[in-house]
Amino acid sequence: MSDAPFEQHPADTAFHARLPFGERLDASALTEGLPWAFEEITMRPLEPMLVPEKPRNGELDPENCSSCAPSEFTIWQDDLWQVRAGWDIGGLPFVGAISPREHWLLEDAPHEVLAAYGPLMQRISKAVKSIPGVARCHFARWNDGSAHLHLWALARPAGMMQARGAVLAFWDGMLPVMTKDMGGDHISIVAEALAAGGGEAFPNR
Repeated sequence: MSDAPFEQHPADTAFHARLPFGERLDASALTEGLPWAFEEITMRPLEPMLVPEKPRNGELDPENCSSCAPSEFTIWQDDLWQVRAGWDIGGLPFVGAISPREHWLLEDAPHEVLAAYGPLMQRISKAVKSIPGVARCHFARWNDGSAHLHLWALARPAGMMQARGAVLAFWDGMLPVMTKDMGGDHISIVAEALAAGGGEAFPNR
């Protein structure tokens, strides 16, 4: 990657031209639409939208992609997919990253890789819900941190109606952090449940 300054300019489309940059937008749509989660929200002023966007991890050179390299945090893998967890213990019972073993974007991944994700999603959901105190396994994809296709599995605690829907991820940083022992136990439950259906638990340990 070059050391030259990364040159950006304001995005110039009809959509961008209508936006009130520098203003603080009304967030009442969130408090009204998700009243079980948000009572009051103050948004930061809308920042300029600059392009081209800075490259994501592994976008310029897949050799530097952290998702491609072996990791101590890989809790399960098979020939096509891997699940990683435990790099940071938070407040939710389980948070895991799901990605192909090889460097693919969603747009160019082979159909056999994508086809294998459906059954894996089912297996992960069952594995996560086998953790004591977990009611649901939510799946999410944001696609902004890495150019390597990756998705997230998040465990919603049983009875926590404030965390239902899209707000679940926010609670991971607000709930009391689990002990390392509890977090490790939960990871082992998921890894062993996945390995019972094929693949290998903790391949790099």
